[in-house]
Amino acid sequence: MNVQTHASVAGGRSQASSAESLSPRARTRTRTKRVVAAAIALLVAVAWPLLSPNTFYINLGIMVALGAIGAVTLNLIIRTGHISLAHGAFMGVAAYTSVLLQVRMGWPFPLALIAGCVASGLLALLIGPIILRLTGKYFVLVTFLLGEVVRLVFLEWQSVTGGANGIDQIPPGLAFFRSPVAFYYFCLAASVLCIVIVWRILCSDIGRQIDSIREADRIAESSGVPVIRIKVQMFVIACALVGVQGALQAQMIHAIEPAAFNMDVSLSMVVMNVLGGMYYLIGPLLGTLFMVALPELLRGYVELQQIIFGIILIVVMAVLPGGVVGIWQLARSVVSRKIRGGQA
Repeated sequence: MNVQTHASVAGGRSQASSAESLSPRARTRTRTKRVVAAAIALLVAVAWPLLSPNTFYINLGIMVALGAIGAVTLNLIIRTGHISLAHGAFMGVAAYTSVLLQVRMGWPFPLALIAGCVASGLLALLIGPIILRLTGKYFVLVTFLLGEVVRLVFLEWQSVTGGANGIDQIPPGLAFFRSPVAFYYFCLAASVLCIVIVWRILCSDIGRQIDSIREADRIAESSGVPVIRIKVQMFVIACALVGVQGALQAQMIHAIEPAAFNMDVSLSMVVMNVLGGMYYLIGPLLGTLFMVALPELLRGYVELQQIIFGIILIVVMAVLPGGVVGIWQLARSVVSRKIRGGQA
């Protein structure tokens, strides 16, 4: 059994056992705590420009909001038992599509954004039924190859994409994008919308089917679960939603280039999920905070950033498959057992 499968089964079993051990009253309290925590986090995010009016911190907030879109949408694919290294490439497809439609064809930004997401989703729909039949390291290698192919298309199709120089001087898609605060709130709203969509999927009957597919896809298929269809659906939705990040990122820096959508971008999204916890929705959000803040702390060690990220990823995969959230869940279970033992 490989590391990915072991982590998947361990994460799924830990969630299932903890859920089954809770009484209805305890479940209600847990749900209330989650709602309160989400409300507090959203309140802090809304108040962020007021707490830190400095442009640097506002841009940092924009980066966190956009990074959360990529991490959470990739989590939707990871929940099906796959780790994709092409997520950054799909983000690039949407970014280039939206920018080209806006700059060269005069489309309004909202329509260009939607078209970019549709283009990314259609590409995922085209190749998804083929590559999602692969598992483990074979899927990882194929998505790595796919990401490189897409990057080379961006690089070599100079008449359309601008080649290595990309496309610069992208005008603001909407008039209020000129204000960093207004653009922050727009990105925050887009991020919250994407997170809510993923949360709603994972909390539905399809979410339970996704968990069964991740733990044992053959058993799920023999039980009547349409494994390939659900995998393709989640893959398409995730790749379409990450297009929002690509289009808004182009608006943030007013330029796009092939290097902005290489394998390192996809790997960073994977690290965000692994660090935070791959099988909890809050996991990729915590991982995003860490991965966005860490480069600022390591600004003087740019050449060592990827090495440090790689070491952290290996350690977490080997020792803490549940990530930061897994540590919290483990601590809670230990404390609750001690309390029950003391009461007994």
